[in-house]
Amino acid sequence: MSTAGATKPGARRPRKRAREPNLEVVDRALPVRQIKTNLVLDLLTGSEGATLNQLGAATGRLPHTARTALTDLRKNGHAITSEKLAGQGRVYWVMAG
Repeated sequence: MSTAGATKPGARRPRKRAREPNLEVVDRALPVRQIKTNLVLDLLTGSEGATLNQLGAATGRLPHTARTALTDLRKNGHAITSEKLAGQGRVYWVMAG
């Protein structure tokens, strides 16, 4: 019998190394959330404020998801106020300060 080409039954193959991360792809993917947050903040800092429907339309989110963006801004220290206006519904804005 020839054992030149045979491997041992318990022999392990060498491990494959992971590729280096493509930093260009990672850098482009990260700012998406920040851009939407900034967009929401820009809409809320205007003198007229914005409704949940306006926030959702501007960011491509549903109204309940736009509401969570308001909660995130509150948690980050922004003073968000709201007022229910006739014909518009509830309007949100960020108080300057």
